[in-house]
Amino acid sequence: MTSPTSAVDGVPSQVPAQRMGAMLIGMGVLHFVAPKPFDSIVPAQLPGSARFYTLASGVAEAATGAALLAPRTRRLGALAAVALFIGVFPANVNMVRLWWSKGWLARIGTIARLPLQVPMITQALKAYRNAPR
Repeated sequence: MTSPTSAVDGVPSQVPAQRMGAMLIGMGVLHFVAPKPFDSIVPAQLPGSARFYTLASGVAEAATGAALLAPRTRRLGALAAVALFIGVFPANVNMVRLWWSKGWLARIGTIARLPLQVPMITQALKAYRNAPR
């Protein structure tokens, strides 16, 4: 198991922030490669096309991930990740509503996603605190 701090110099590990950055870049790219599933969960109440929000959130995720990977921008990237995770929460709630009729497995899966936002936000805040200044 990896220690949260470096055994050599006591500096907090940057690996969790780097993993989050890589994950966000991957998800951001996925918004462009396979946009339809993302389009389907954009709340209809938003003005404009669902594709706009899919592509805009893909850019935001990729940019946030890139900021988390670079030590000089990690603190900003971590704050952006917090904002991003809070910002996409309504789409995740909408997904529960839209998938409710797809059966119990879909219900459990979409409902289980909602509380997962909390540890993601917590991890982003930890990345902010541990980022090089």
